[in-house]
Amino acid sequence: QVQLVESGGGLVQAGGSLRLSCAASGRGFSTWTMAWFRQAPGKEREFVAGVNWSGTSTSYEDSVKGRFTISRDNAKNTLYLQMSSLKPEDTAVYYCAADRSILYIRLTTSEYDYWGQGTQVTVSS
Repeated sequence: QVQLVESGGGLVQAGGSLRLSCAASGRGFSTWTMAWFRQAPGKEREFVAGVNWSGTSTSYEDSVKGRFTISRDNAKNTLYLQMSSLKPEDTAVYYCAADRSILYIRLTTSEYDYWGQGTQVTVSS
């Protein structure tokens, strides 16, 4: 049984920083592609950032490049998203997701096998 548990969301001012964490239980974390998605009210869930099994390859949505950094610690079964220079348009529920296929970082929600509960990030102007 796999469970993903997120933490670190909250309310910050524009220009501030947050670090999100996703703690994984169950076997397989170190072999999975991991990703962060986000969903704002009334909008579709969208890809934010992904990282391959070893942490050597990453992918980012254009609007967060240079501001967000995805990383993982396989020894701790934990995924991170360091968010800096936050903007009001970053406001959303952020979700941790796992993909058991390891060849590519995939960009669509339907490809991911496990999901966290989501954590709210609100950026005030």
